[in-house]
Amino acid sequence: MALDLADYETKAREAAMAFWGNRERARQAQIEAGKADQGERAGVTAGKNMDGFLAMLIDIVQANGPAGAVIHQQRSVLTLPGYYRPTKLWDVLVMHDGQLIAAVELKSQVGPSFGNNFNNRSEEAIGTAHDLWTAYREGAFGDQPRPFVGWLMMVEDAPESRRPVTDRSPHFPVFPEFQGASYLKRYDILCQRLAKEQLYSAAALLASPRTASATGEFCELSELTSLKTFVTSLAGHMAAEAARA
Repeated sequence: MALDLADYETKAREAAMAFWGNRERARQAQIEAGKADQGERAGVTAGKNMDGFLAMLIDIVQANGPAGAVIHQQRSVLTLPGYYRPTKLWDVLVMHDGQLIAAVELKSQVGPSFGNNFNNRSEEAIGTAHDLWTAYREGAFGDQPRPFVGWLMMVEDAPESRRPVTDRSPHFPVFPEFQGASYLKRYDILCQRLAKEQLYSAAALLASPRTASATGEFCELSELTSLKTFVTSLAGHMAAEAARA
């Protein structure tokens, strides 16, 4: 039976439009209220910027997953036990018959400060995955098959995110693929390696300009980190869970 990708391309464009539209509405609302945050933070504090992508992923789960699967979105039921820390809050969890079958994180970054945020996002993604799989190995989720664990990242497509970046490493050379790589390229390398090292079942990177508020435009940097690869992997995992149920 063919996988149902739930018209993900159309929904992703709509999600990109909402991403930028929500940011601008949050910024304008704070300006009008006389409470504007400094810099780009005004567009972040609404906390709903990635909801369109979340809805797209939920549609794929519902189209392919087992009957009776429970999709958790409310903050009070989104925590999982960790190994190096007590709990970790996820963006969406999918449960079926008391087993965890999927956990997904959705992140975003806009300019102008790409450098520090890239390092923070990288450390967070690596640490989160390592913590979850160690907890899984130690039986935190009981005796169950490996869940789907996904990481989806939206980054602003801008001159600053595409500009070559230099690094200082006085003692040992930086790996060649990072030398002169832009922040978008670095995110792509990160996502590829997160998937290749099986820290995540799939890791996707989308680049979208601010003009996408009107067009829904976004692009992908490699096949391994494409949205199609991500949603196909998720749909396949859900279909396997449905067949197992």
